[in-house]
Amino acid sequence: MNIHVLETLLSLSSENEVVEFKEAKNNYDFNKLGKYFSAISNEANLCGKPYGWLVFGVEDKKHTVVGTNYRSNRTDLDKLKGEIASKTTNRITFIEIHEVIKGGGRVLMFQIPAAPRGIPVSFDGHYYARDGEELVPLNLEKIERIRAQATQHDWSAAVVPDATIEDLDEEAITLARRNYKSKFPDKAEEMDKWDDITFLNKAKVTVKGKVTRTAIILLGKDESEHFLSPADVKIRWKLVDKENNDIDYDIFGLPLIFSVEKVFAKVRNIKYRYMQEGTIFPAEVSKYEPFSIREAINNCIAHQDYTKGARVNVVEMEDQLVFTNYGSFIPGSVEKVVIEDAPEEFYRNKFLATAMFNLKMVDTAGGGIKKIFNFQRERYFPLPDYDLSDDKVKVSISGKILDMNYARLLAQNKDLTVDEIIMLDKVQKKHSLSQHEENHLKRRKLIEGRKPNYYIALKVAQTIGQKAGYSKNKGFDKIYYLDLIEKSIKEHGSLVRNDIDELLWNKLPEWMNDKQKKIKINNLLGELRRNDKIVNEGTFKMPRWVLIKP
Repeated sequence: MNIHVLETLLSLSSENEVVEFKEAKNNYDFNKLGKYFSAISNEANLCGKPYGWLVFGVEDKKHTVVGTNYRSNRTDLDKLKGEIASKTTNRITFIEIHEVIKGGGRVLMFQIPAAPRGIPVSFDGHYYARDGEELVPLNLEKIERIRAQATQHDWSAAVVPDATIEDLDEEAITLARRNYKSKFPDKAEEMDKWDDITFLNKAKVTVKGKVTRTAIILLGKDESEHFLSPADVKIRWKLVDKENNDIDYDIFGLPLIFSVEKVFAKVRNIKYRYMQEGTIFPAEVSKYEPFSIREAINNCIAHQDYTKGARVNVVEMEDQLVFTNYGSFIPGSVEKVVIEDAPEEFYRNKFLATAMFNLKMVDTAGGGIKKIFNFQRERYFPLPDYDLSDDKVKVSISGKILDMNYARLLAQNKDLTVDEIIMLDKVQKKHSLSQHEENHLKRRKLIEGRKPNYYIALKVAQTIGQKAGYSKNKGFDKIYYLDLIEKSIKEHGSLVRNDIDELLWNKLPEWMNDKQKKIKINNLLGELRRNDKIVNEGTFKMPRWVLIKP
């Protein structure tokens, strides 16, 4: 079969967005291979193809087989799958790497899966695409086209035809009313006059009095679960010992507005003591911030892919809580969500997420992940770990200090940026760093040692004190850049892209390379456009930005 696929590819008159030929006679740059992976994966999604191909051992103009010695050992070749996964969104990697002999030459056919619906695939934190045969950054229009796929069908918003309000739990509705009143105190007096149907409509749990899947999930009676079949809407809590042997477990079903608190009550959130720097008195805190437990469970409920027929899982270990829900992570990058500090634009279950926000189950509109990160940071505990492989999201929250040097660093240096803390957290957990991360931490003298065995610098408090250099690396808040663009357009009437680049270039963080600065400016312009602040009165290739008059 593989030889027939290769012959079909060789017969193409030229390369296209989902097929790329490389000679790669002996070796090939890993980072460039990763960029092609991202580009072909994204283009396959946009073209409606299940996968694309990167082919080694073939001349790219005449498609002549020249053969390749790239990773001639099969074991080394298979390791490439893991190496690529460590740098991509949700650890997506090759479907398969096929070896084919044609005309006496060895050909490698890398079968690259299309990006999942709604999720553009990045490599090493950046998105790539093809412009004909050229490798280019994935532009905003394509990013938005892929992300929009996630909102085209909302399973949680569907009305359940045979269900009525009688299938909802009265006590759950009472709790929902109490939470809604607490969330929106200005509506309290008005709300007291609403009957249950009016309240549920206002809280966006039902639609015009009709019971939705969201209503059943959050407020449904236990015996109403058949309305959601084959979805298995339950939360499983499990307690394990050091050797991962089961000690205890429990399963909680509808209504989930109660089940969250039942799971929370199961967690043994005992006190944790550790010695504070410069004192003989121990600090005492709960192992887990209560908000973090509830937020993690609620996030699992809100983002679960219920079509998978799987349960939400909470596993309690000796010093760690692990939360798992099925379905890919739509934002793509946890670091991006935390560092940019912006509510998500796309949700798998938008209707459910909105209802949970209105019923005070989700504390913040899109900022919960960052709050969990900050709670861990304030305790000097390791940051949450996110494993996005196997089409599910697995979040691990630690309940103790892992590395005292890391804790000491956070205590003594309050000016560390969020992305620096994330990088340092990787160091204490012995996770691999990107080249950019290594260079940045070395330049800031935050780490010592040699690759890959870096460790947090012992005398970092003495080495950090260069406020001017810190400011150059940190840059400004996003609002500063957005305001600067708007004010400059207002002053000059309009700006072309070169004007905006010149305006912002030297104000962006020094650690950014040219490509990262281009992408950052693209994102800023995209945000202003989406917020109806500016509009392009030029062309796609030659934009001319003007303000939208209020």
